[in-house]
Amino acid sequence: MANHHSHNHADSELSDSRLLWAFVINQFLTVAQVVAGILSGSTALLSDAAHNFNDANALLIAYIARRFSRKQANERFTFGYRRAELIGAIINLTLLAVIGLYLMYQGVARFFEPVEIIGWLMAAAACLAIVVDTGTALLLWAMSKGSLNVRAAFVHNMVDALGSVAVLIAAGFIIYLGWNWVDPALTLLIAAYVLWQVVKMLPDAIRILMQGTPPGLNLQDVAQRIETVGGIARAHHLHVWELDEQHLALEVHLELEMDQFSDWHEVKSEVKKLLHDDFQISHATLEPEFQDENREKYHAKPLLGDH
Repeated sequence: MANHHSHNHADSELSDSRLLWAFVINQFLTVAQVVAGILSGSTALLSDAAHNFNDANALLIAYIARRFSRKQANERFTFGYRRAELIGAIINLTLLAVIGLYLMYQGVARFFEPVEIIGWLMAAAACLAIVVDTGTALLLWAMSKGSLNVRAAFVHNMVDALGSVAVLIAAGFIIYLGWNWVDPALTLLIAAYVLWQVVKMLPDAIRILMQGTPPGLNLQDVAQRIETVGGIARAHHLHVWELDEQHLALEVHLELEMDQFSDWHEVKSEVKKLLHDDFQISHATLEPEFQDENREKYHAKPLLGDH
């Protein structure tokens, strides 16, 4: 058993080191693309660098999340460290939004004020990016099969590779046909994709941090399902939120029939099983109340109750 535990720990450390190396390599690529983009005059290359910067940070977030996920909850962080990844994601997405808007501005400006672009330097940077993206994919491929977090980073990396291929093709048009307009056109396409990612992901991260109700979950449906359990007269003061992207939590007051109060433990077990099986809610806090004592007090109260 000890050997098996040591083997798993060694595998985890190896996986962590792969993520860290992938992050370092991709940040090196980002710096190289920025330098090449400035020297060559290619805003498309700078746009690809911005996208790669985002994905490199996604790798760092994945690394930190894996490390933090092994830390146990304590008195200061009773729910553990699950939301560290979300905080990093919001910082990363906010920065990416600023970069994406700036690149949009630069792409439009280049249509009106074209500049000379050094095509061979643009092509060389794109080739380097393809090599790095391929190397990163090889590092993450095995890990992506067992981790949704790493799988998402792997998919982002494959999209990066396609972006680098697009930059290489654009460089070919510039070198052989002199079509400098391809560069700002590609800049706008990449910047639009980057901003679309921000619009798609940022609201979800903010909703989780604001303890919003998970999308697709109807509180009335949850309350009605709870009230089907024998002995429960009414469910109210109901709150459901996401601890992170994989774990839901619930708090609810349950008004019990007087003759069922002695069977509270059985009722509680049945409710928790229902919540887990039907709604994938893994953490539930249930507050029992006597029906007769609370009939007047809660008769006119809404589902959510007092705050």
